[in-house]
Amino acid sequence: MKADTHPDYHFIDVKMTDGTIVKMKSTWGAEGDQLALDIDPSVHPAWTGGSTRLMDAGGRVSKFKKKYEGLGF
Repeated sequence: MKADTHPDYHFIDVKMTDGTIVKMKSTWGAEGDQLALDIDPSVHPAWTGGSTRLMDAGGRVSKFKKKYEGLGF
């Protein structure tokens, strides 16, 4: 195997949206850098169960539902 083909794997600090900091290993940045997240598992609907409702901006959702109402959505 060739030498120096893989990136450096080191510890960084990941700052969650609620302000907590988690130490993780990553190839991002340099040792000790801090990565601030805009979306993390504590706030994203994919991890929280998707209990938030879809906002109808300008009637787009209702227009879509009306267009495809006969398809079983």
